[in-house]
Parts: sequence; C-alpha cells; structure tokens
Amino acid sequence: MRQVRIHGRGGQGVVTAAEMLARAGFLAGHEAQAIPSFGSERTGAPVVAYCRFDDAPLRTREPVLAPDVVLVQDPTLLGPAAPFAGLSPRGLVIVNTTSDAPAVRAQAAVDDIGAHVVTVPATSITMTHLGSPKPAAAMLAAYAACADDITLEAVQAVFRERFPGRVGDANASAAAEAYAYVRAERAATGGGAGLPSGAPGTTSTEVSHA
Repeated sequence: MRQVRIHGRGGQGVVTAAEMLARAGFLAGHEAQAIPSFGSERTGAPVVAYCRFDDAPLRTREPVLAPDVVLVQDPTLLGPAAPFAGLSPRGLVIVNTTSDAPAVRAQAAVDDIGAHVVTVPATSITMTHLGSPKPAAAMLAAYAACADDITLEAVQAVFRERFPGRVGDANASAAAEAYAYVRAERAATGGGAGLPSGAPGTTSTEVSHA
C-alpha cells in the first residue's frame, strides 16, 4: 500500500488534489481512495487531505498518519503543520518552493530525518499557465516524476476531465512543465527511476531546486 498526505492552505485545491491523485491512481490500475480532512477550509487556513493506493481492496478510511509520500503545497506550513510527522524512514517529501532541499530541512527542523526531499516551483509554474495559485496539477506531476504509481498522462487526463476546456488544458500544461522540471533535476543529480509502485518506504534520490 502507498499512503500519501497532502498539506496546503484553503483555496489551493488540496482536497481536489487528493481526489485527482486517487483518480490518476485508478487510471494506472490501482485501487485508490481520497480522504478529505474535515477541519476548517476557509481561505488561507491549513488543510490536509489523504490518498491511498493498493493492488488489493482498500478497507480502511482512516486519516494517513504514517505516510510514504507527503506533498506540501505551501512552504509556510513546513514548521507549523509538521508535514514530516509520521513519515516512513525513507519517505518522500515534495515541496512547492523555490528553495532547495537543505533549506526545506532547516525550515522544517528535520535535519535528522532520513526522508528524501524534492522541490519544485509549482506556484510559479501554475501562475504562468493558469494565472491562479492552484498548484495541484503541478504537484501531482512532480509526484509522477518520482514514482510509477501514476503517470503524467493520467494527471493531465484527470484535470482535463474535471475542468474541460481552457482551464483543463492550462493545468495539463503546468503538469507537463513541472514533470519535466523534476525529471531534469533528478537526471542532473543521478536520481534513479523513483518510487516503485506498491513498495512503501522505497524512495528516490534527493533532488532540489538549484
């Protein structure tokens, strides 16, 4: 089973990201579920959502307390939201930021945690293509670049399906750029193929924005 936790703020499409991730996992042939957090979702307030993949039926609906992968859509949450909490020993954290991985670790005060950190400027990519700070498609594409749970094509398909027309196409373009960015960074640092599907705790080589 792969367990994913998504941190962001109200208005960034955190719950939508979990739903789109589950849908993309389903298209990849997995059993998948998205679980929203039922806390405050007012604009700017911290929001958490969850997603699970497995190749067997999913019986649990509990929040993800021990994730294999964490997506952080707003870097200001690195400290107060404790996104590294419960992360598997070799888990993967993808952060929407222009900072590098060491800066992320310092901000989150997790220098002693053995997780891999990937950074991607998802907001700036999304603003270029969509004109709106909703980085979900770019973040999911960054995840696709690190794992074979989902594909870039699946991410693009689910956003085009959810938002037909210009908005869906813009999200698809943002996804393509984010995917290419992370793949290029991984290649430059000697990163491997990434997270193998269905193998929690097996993670990719750390990469960061230069």
